[in-house]
Amino acid sequence: MTRTPSVLLQSTHNSAANHSASNQPGTNQPATDSFQPHQVDIDCTLDYEVIEPSEMIVQMQAAEHPWQTLENESLSLIPGDLAVEYFRDATGMNRLMRFSVEPGHLQLRYQLTATLTMPQRDLSLPEMDISDIPSEYLHYLLPSRYCESELIGPMARRTFGHLLRGAARVEAMCDWIHEHIAYEVGSSHFTMTARDVLMNRAGVCRDFAHLGVAFCRALNIPARFVFGYMEFDDPPPDFHALFEAYVGGQWMLFDATRMGKLEKLVRIGTGVDAKDVAFATIYGNVRMNYMKPLVQDHRPGEPVVFHEVDSYIGCPQGGPIRGEAGNGALEVEQP
Repeated sequence: MTRTPSVLLQSTHNSAANHSASNQPGTNQPATDSFQPHQVDIDCTLDYEVIEPSEMIVQMQAAEHPWQTLENESLSLIPGDLAVEYFRDATGMNRLMRFSVEPGHLQLRYQLTATLTMPQRDLSLPEMDISDIPSEYLHYLLPSRYCESELIGPMARRTFGHLLRGAARVEAMCDWIHEHIAYEVGSSHFTMTARDVLMNRAGVCRDFAHLGVAFCRALNIPARFVFGYMEFDDPPPDFHALFEAYVGGQWMLFDATRMGKLEKLVRIGTGVDAKDVAFATIYGNVRMNYMKPLVQDHRPGEPVVFHEVDSYIGCPQGGPIRGEAGNGALEVEQP
């Protein structure tokens, strides 16, 4: 794909209309019985200092997904003469950009208004027999880098194997994680896996999601990692991670952190685990100055003014980011 200048990319479009459930992998959710449509505004800034020539892959644009309609979408980059390649991954939903960048200041700013129409969650939906799971979802049953379902399988079967099979059992897994794993900012690192979370009994939203995915896969329930924008009561602003399980012939969102309302999530990325949906993958030497993913309810007829907070996630003095920049998604620096 050819690269285009990054001066300004704007669009106003209906992602649900242009990318219907019929042509979106893994989004065959009924269009009826949805939550009341809800609008949110997003203003996300990633600010970096580039130390040496580097290559970056960034995922900060909202996904093309039937549950969300994207309007007034704007993406700007500094410097403005970057040659950017925009592409999608194998899911067809995740929108990524890649570019080469020279030493100096780098800033990416993404803004949009999203209308969200997530279907109601029906916890009476049954689990699927392996023979009935679509072939394209079978890989969501397998162990992965951050979700070692084969290692925690015995524990998962002892704890949840006696429960009635279905979405309610997945919700019970979330209850267990919420009750037994402490949410502690700073307790996690970018190599932490689901098994590590079980041992440490502490983590952040990414770790809660990985453990939920691993529990599901250990019980032959397809599950995958999701991250996006969500408003929280407590600063600093951050991305949020959760997971979804395939039950009753459809994907259903679950969040063991209980930090926000599922129907207010603006999805960015969907993958096997966090390695598939890092918000930034860096080949080179780049230091993050700060990240500022601001989210708030849309107020029709009023100017979009975000409430500023006193602190944002940033980089400690003295070196490039290595591993996690926040709690909801990965920023990975490659050698």
